[in-house]
Order: sequence, then C-alpha cells, then structure tokens
Amino acid sequence: MGVRIAQCTLDVEDIDLMVSFWSAALGYDIEQGDDGSAKLWPPGDPSATAPTLWLQGSGTGKRGKNRLHLDLVADTDPQTEVRRLIDLGARHVDVGQTGTEQFTVLADPEGNEFCVLDSAPTR
Repeated sequence: MGVRIAQCTLDVEDIDLMVSFWSAALGYDIEQGDDGSAKLWPPGDPSATAPTLWLQGSGTGKRGKNRLHLDLVADTDPQTEVRRLIDLGARHVDVGQTGTEQFTVLADPEGNEFCVLDSAPTR
C-alpha cells in the first residue's frame, strides 16, 4: 500500500482574493470555513483520487520562491489557458527558465508560482 496526494494546502494572506482566483482558475466549488480558510472541491462527482485545494489564511505574505508548486494541464490549448489565467489575475514570472521548457511559469495574485504544462505528464 502507498499514499497519494489528497489535498494541496496553500497559505494565503487574502482569503477572498485567493478563493476568487483559484476557484475560477480550476473551476472548483467553494466551501468557505468560519476560521478564515476555504476548501475548494473538484466540481461534479469527481474521482476519489481527485485532489482538493485548501486555502489556509496565514495573515502573512509569501516570502521567497515556492519549494513546492502546482503543475496544471489545460483541457484546451495551453496558451489559451495561460491568457485566461492572466485575465483572472496571474502573471508571468521568471524562475530561471531557458525558453525551451514545455511549460509556462505563472504566479497567482499573491505571488505563488505554478506552471501550465504544454501537455499532461506521461511515463
């Protein structure tokens, strides 16, 4: 038996801003907590292995480059999704890319880096 990723947790400073961005970016449903946090659930009747996203209010801003980040894969053209995410509040960031990568590096409205992959990972 092994383990799997069930949930990604992201410390955030502005819960409302980040709920708005990530729920729109992923199309996830929102369950707002009474404690300054929110859980984002995959829509519909997701697989039991589909991860949730927990936005945990931290009261502090991000410091430095993320040690762990999300890699997203688009259902449509990746560059169309990159433009949509930028329209939602993401921005391009440079973390040392060479320009030959098969992904685009973005940051959410609080500066947390994530990537939009050109295609889904394969073995």
